[in-house]
Amino acid sequence: MQLRNNSIDALRGYSILTMILSGSIAYSAVMPAWMFHAQVPPPLHQFIPTIPGITWVDLVFPFFLFSMGAAIPLALKKHIDAKSGFIPILKIAIKRFVLLVFFALFTNHMKAWVIAEHPGVKENALSICAFALLFFQFYHNEKHKKIFIILKVTAFVTAVILLYTLPFWKGKGFDFYKSDIIIVVLANMAFFGTVIYYFTINKPNLRWGILAFIMAFFLAAKEPTNSWTKTIFNFNHFGNLYFDWCYQFYFLKYLFIVIPGTIAGEFILQDINNDSALEEKSHYALSNTNKKYGLLLAVFSITLIVLNLYGLFTRVLLFNFIVSTIICFIVLIICNKKIANTLLKKFAETGTYLLLLGLCFEAYEGGIKKDVSTYSYYFVCSGLAFFSLILFTVLDSLKYSKVVVKYLSLNGQNPMLAYVTGSLVVLPVLSITQLQQYWNSMNQNIFMGTLKGVVFTAVVSLITIFFVRRKWFWKT
Repeated sequence: MQLRNNSIDALRGYSILTMILSGSIAYSAVMPAWMFHAQVPPPLHQFIPTIPGITWVDLVFPFFLFSMGAAIPLALKKHIDAKSGFIPILKIAIKRFVLLVFFALFTNHMKAWVIAEHPGVKENALSICAFALLFFQFYHNEKHKKIFIILKVTAFVTAVILLYTLPFWKGKGFDFYKSDIIIVVLANMAFFGTVIYYFTINKPNLRWGILAFIMAFFLAAKEPTNSWTKTIFNFNHFGNLYFDWCYQFYFLKYLFIVIPGTIAGEFILQDINNDSALEEKSHYALSNTNKKYGLLLAVFSITLIVLNLYGLFTRVLLFNFIVSTIICFIVLIICNKKIANTLLKKFAETGTYLLLLGLCFEAYEGGIKKDVSTYSYYFVCSGLAFFSLILFTVLDSLKYSKVVVKYLSLNGQNPMLAYVTGSLVVLPVLSITQLQQYWNSMNQNIFMGTLKGVVFTAVVSLITIFFVRRKWFWKT
């Protein structure tokens, strides 16, 4: 059974819920700019790549990538301990890549408004049916394994038939280039993150060093002259067979977030290995004498996140850097002298390094941006993700706050289901029942526009938890 960690699950759960929230709030001029991606501000919501800064929405994807990276060491532990070699690991990586790419293509094509320009009851019903097919494609049932293998094969065959026969995209049919780009990126990160981790187990310096080579390829690709590095960077086809719809070297930029995530996961794994109750330990408790200092760490961690969102968005850069440095320094003092917890110390040291490095990179590439993403963005987001793990680790050890971590971790344990429930279940049901007009009317002001997203996210969350409670997990 795969090891789980409440803090990683909570970070993943926070990411998926805020991802749903950011996509379901009122998309109109009544909402403030900090409620959207910094480069897509109201009232027109047009992409303006020259705008620097980040908002809470810009933390959603990197936090999810980070949690994916952090889960890799825990997911591979039993295979590493069994010394089964590289081939089984490679098979796992390839299988996950293929299934995630399929997931990206199928879910994006089976949205009602993609099946038909003006979807009716039939198209919305097809979306709900697609959700049912996904259940049998990605749910594993060991008790009735043979039956569910038959159902799995049937579900995949049915999905392929639907992709081949339905009109899609105003009658243009199935298109490999019309996929969910977020899931395609995750597929690439799952593959390369897994392979890189296998060859650098317990060699974090080598893993950090790989990032320097990736940076070299990106910098070389920007040069006007041709080079062998630029050729590799642009490699996307064999003859007339193009595969840039599922792989681009450009996607590897997100390894700057996934690899730090694997470092965090390795820290957690080392901490678990130091505990005698290996299989039972899913969270990290603080002693009673350290709880007050742990609470201070939690307060400072969330302060750092809010401070950097405010400082980078409003462009008070020097103030943000000075205050962030002071807070990081205080956190390190607490971890070194007041908290007898090696894991929190490692989180704090690595998070401080990445955050301050990112802030020093801020002026490069025109300021921090999610799109086109900058090195400052990778390092700042990775640093803040480490402090988020500190926050969730501390909250999970405190009596009155662990319920928050538990709620987020429940959502984080079934992210694939949570990701598509809104588009393939909730919206189709709203359309079929004629309730969507009332939901769409909640665009009057900031309060109603935010409430619209909160209600939608809550419904998705409840459905996700319903599946998790019954252990109906979707896995690749």
